Amino acid sequence: MKTTSGNQDGFEFVRRIRERPPEQSGKVPAIALTAYAGPDDRARALTAGFQVHLSKPVDFQELLTTFATLMADRAQRPHR
Repeated sequence: MKTTSGNQDGFEFVRRIRERPPEQSGKVPAIALTAYAGPDDRARALTAGFQVHLSKPVDFQELLTTFATLMADRAQRPHR
């Protein structure tokens, strides 16, 4: 899905980030936060390169926990 202005959407953005080498932010953590909550939507987000798919309305504590987990994992393996 493209934005109405013709710019890239979040899926395309993450795909392009994932093409970069790790030292150029190619492995930056990414959470898909979306209203699209079906299994196909989750699969599409994970295939695009998001580590996690959360659907709206998101529980704030779940978002914080997810973010903390991703950052802790990144701290343990900075370029993986």
